Amino acid sequence: MKVKVKIFGLDCPNCARNLQNEINKLEGIKNASIDFVKNSLTYESEEAENSLERIKALSRQLEPNATITSSAPNKNRKGLIIDLITLSLGILIGVALFIFKPTKWVYWPLYVVSALLLGYKTYIKAIRLLFKGIINENLLITISVVGASFISEHMEGLMVIALYTIGKIFESLAVNKTRRSIEKLARMQPEYANLLFRGKEKQVSPSEVAVGKVIVVKAGEKIPIDGKIIKGQTLINNQSLTGESVPVSKGEGDEVLSGGIVLDGTIEIKTTAMYKDSAISKIMDLVENASENKSKTETFISKLTRWYTLGVVACALLVTSISWIITGAFKPSFYKGLIFLVVSCPCAFAISVPLAYFSGLGNASKNGILIKGSNFLDACSGIKMVAFDKTGTLTTGEFKIKSTTAEKGFTKKDILFYAALGEQYSLHPLAKAIVEANKIKLGKPTNVHEVAGKGVEYTFRKDIYFVGRKDKELKATTVEVYKNEQKIGSIELRDTVKPTSILACEELKKLGIKTALLSGDNVESANLVAKQVGIDEVHSSLLPEQKYEFLKEIKNTMSVGYVGDGINDAPSLAVANVGFSMGINGAPASIEASDVVIVDDNPQKISSAVKISKNTRKIVWQNIILSAIIKITFLTLGTIGITGMLAAVFADVGVTLLAILNSVRALHFNPNKKEKIKD
Repeated sequence: MKVKVKIFGLDCPNCARNLQNEINKLEGIKNASIDFVKNSLTYESEEAENSLERIKALSRQLEPNATITSSAPNKNRKGLIIDLITLSLGILIGVALFIFKPTKWVYWPLYVVSALLLGYKTYIKAIRLLFKGIINENLLITISVVGASFISEHMEGLMVIALYTIGKIFESLAVNKTRRSIEKLARMQPEYANLLFRGKEKQVSPSEVAVGKVIVVKAGEKIPIDGKIIKGQTLINNQSLTGESVPVSKGEGDEVLSGGIVLDGTIEIKTTAMYKDSAISKIMDLVENASENKSKTETFISKLTRWYTLGVVACALLVTSISWIITGAFKPSFYKGLIFLVVSCPCAFAISVPLAYFSGLGNASKNGILIKGSNFLDACSGIKMVAFDKTGTLTTGEFKIKSTTAEKGFTKKDILFYAALGEQYSLHPLAKAIVEANKIKLGKPTNVHEVAGKGVEYTFRKDIYFVGRKDKELKATTVEVYKNEQKIGSIELRDTVKPTSILACEELKKLGIKTALLSGDNVESANLVAKQVGIDEVHSSLLPEQKYEFLKEIKNTMSVGYVGDGINDAPSLAVANVGFSMGINGAPASIEASDVVIVDDNPQKISSAVKISKNTRKIVWQNIILSAIIKITFLTLGTIGITGMLAAVFADVGVTLLAILNSVRALHFNPNKKEKIKD
């Protein structure tokens, strides 16, 4: 079984990775994964409880400051205070030694105390991991401090560990601030529902409320479950769901999403979904699991840092040896090797890259765009074409009957009745419109089965009926009705285009992205919608498998995104480079098959996803390039003797903090700003 717990107190990504590797070596545990940014540990085990105890024991051995729990511990602030006190004492003792210069019998004990206060956690961690055969940045810093002391650069040794520890504290604060920003999403989750039972309200868990039950939501409360208002009028704040700050007015008959906040009045809602299928539950699930799908860049950096530190130690030894051979002076050569160790700490790469992607995913969630992993976030930046389904995606999907025709011997009511008989089990918008328009009580047909891509066939009173489309030349959204292979009538329906569809296509064109319409409707109906919204190319009368083949072929020449909402869109959503599904009216199969879920069904959010993706990718590469340039520069300067260890540790800590602060920008980027994000 799969287990997921929280792990707090890890102060660096490499520490998390090393602990993860050791957990995977434990018998009976597999696929263990620690997400440093999200403080989470997942693993698979048949003996969950016993395995967790063994993991905790291993964690206490390698990472004594880490806490594995189901909820956040209360000791974070206390730990920070202790760290600041020991750091301050260590610095004070070091400064006193530098100013007063006591005798060596006083100097050395105080020097050792100062060095221990400044970095005891680093030294202990380095030694423990070394016994496990693991070399990381803790060992690099420990060697640097011991080495500086060995060549009588005492004050530089203390300054290195002091600056490193200060830098780690600032790193922790910056990462935790970002974590808190993302964790605000968790507070969207409703804690209770007011179930109306026999005229009285009963407070229950949202998961206990069945479909079709009535719940009461008062001013200031969160809507716990998706449903339809049956009583009352209110303003609802959906910002946490869709990113829209302007409240929307809702009244009787309107659908509402879980997670929205009722601002005034009291409303009664008839639930239309179980809590686990409601919008807020889908959001929480996607946000919680998004980090499991990592981008190629993130995966590469993670793999690189596994061998990076060992390579750094080897290079430091090489620099020392070559310099010693050339100059014949050991002390300056050894000093250059120490500088190499300090500058080369991989923290800037290891923290900033996953943090930037995590911030980008969080930003997308705040804007009502649920992206299932950083790999899909990355993929959005490369999209060159977006192909749309029509009904329910570009249009509202709320069809109305325009006209009904009946052959001789049948009335319009007959046609509506026979059409509704076949469509009563379908969730398609056309079917819903027909069933709602029919006023005659429906019976139960037999032998009901779907004719793929065409319609529904059934038997009623010994006659065989077909409801769908056989005539591909029809010039509108029309449903035909056949009785024993003989056409007896037809129903013409009309749909309306979403206003946001026009804006969606405009914004995609500004980003240099082509648009296409892939529709099962006839040429005239597809062309009409395409013209209204500004689609570049139209492909009509397509069966689901034909849409699939079209996208599969396009993928050979460019990166393509597909946007759909129905069950029949699932194959196309899966085959596209990026599949976008609709969160409100989207079928569960389409949401499952997609890579991105648009919470409020607004196609305009697709361009926002692309903008967020491009911005996040830009920040990731800024961090990588900036870190690499600064490190190479200071490695070169240190090797030729221009800079010392203090400059080296400033370079390491400074570039890490800069990269972290730059990563946080991805969380606060506004995709609705009127600017073009370039590659």
